[in-house]
Amino acid sequence: MSGLGTAVLPLMCLLTVAACRGEHADINSDSPTGDMAMLARQAQGFEQARRGAPLVFPEDHGSHPTYRLEWWYLTANLRDASGREMGAQWTLFRLARRPLSKRSRSASEHPWSADQVYMAHTALSWPEGHQGFQRYARGGGPRHTQAGSQAEPFMVWLDDWEMKSTGAQWLPLTVKARQSGMGFKLTLSSDRALELQGEQGFSQKHPDGGGSYYYSQPHLEATGQITLHGESFEVRGMAWYDHEWSSQFLQPDQTGWDWFALHLDSGEKLMLYRLRSRNNTAYVHGSLLAADGSRTILGPAGLEFTVLRWDRVAGRDLPMAWQIHLPGLQRTLDLETLHPQQWMDVDFPYWEGVVRVTGDSPGERGRGFLEMTGYPKSAPP
Repeated sequence: MSGLGTAVLPLMCLLTVAACRGEHADINSDSPTGDMAMLARQAQGFEQARRGAPLVFPEDHGSHPTYRLEWWYLTANLRDASGREMGAQWTLFRLARRPLSKRSRSASEHPWSADQVYMAHTALSWPEGHQGFQRYARGGGPRHTQAGSQAEPFMVWLDDWEMKSTGAQWLPLTVKARQSGMGFKLTLSSDRALELQGEQGFSQKHPDGGGSYYYSQPHLEATGQITLHGESFEVRGMAWYDHEWSSQFLQPDQTGWDWFALHLDSGEKLMLYRLRSRNNTAYVHGSLLAADGSRTILGPAGLEFTVLRWDRVAGRDLPMAWQIHLPGLQRTLDLETLHPQQWMDVDFPYWEGVVRVTGDSPGERGRGFLEMTGYPKSAPP
């Protein structure tokens, strides 16, 4: 989730935000669970993600309105012609305010009655700064297209922020967003297959079960332009795409997560997450994708996280340097953020930004993105 600075919203979207806040009154509180409370809310009447349900493409590139929560997520690690390191994020979130019914299906023809709320975030990071934006819309039927998604040809959008296929196949994609002299337009391509996370696309998120459907395309090559304060730069690099949907992403005892998507110099891709609980434990999981396409699953015994440095960001103490040990692979990765101030000051605030990875071998070096959610405000030490 992301964005510093809020788009000017039409009255309809302001009412939508107010309605969501009224339904989930604690989402902006400073309690340890406040920012994440909606993701742990019981999802009665919605479908639940379960093991054994196969993902089907291209249908699963589109939306799943019988599930409460969904997001399409892109992060890109880029460099300009001078070698300056940059990062770009593009995300569309969908929230169903109530379970889909015959009434809501017919009402969805009119945007004032639509039960699907969309929230979009874009952000840019560079060595000297960070900037992001957010927008809202309700998803209407086919005659109301301010925000939405479609599977074939693939497209997800909110206003003129969009990600879409450029031909008959899902890839290549183009992604773009622009606001207030900031933005980007990238072309994304790959000759590699999608990666189904977890157990054939079911990603467990708690020791007692529960989870989401989750697949990735971490092998994207990105080329295009980034605009910073009205000045454009040609860039190229690597991108990581995720699509995930669920009806209850967290369990009530969980407070947030730390999620890593890393492009290693060896050509491997490493995805890791820690879902933190109130009792100071965490549910951890990882997946290492080799250059030859093979995959190694990293469970609790194969992952050790150590925080090396905390920084004060947005009234919170956040871990800005990490050491990650993979004992079964005899690897140790040291991670540090491009800079601490990659904070997304939006209605669901979180930290999202570029990280650098250092170590002794190509499998321990690289770059990527880190997302951290659910860290509460606290008094300075």
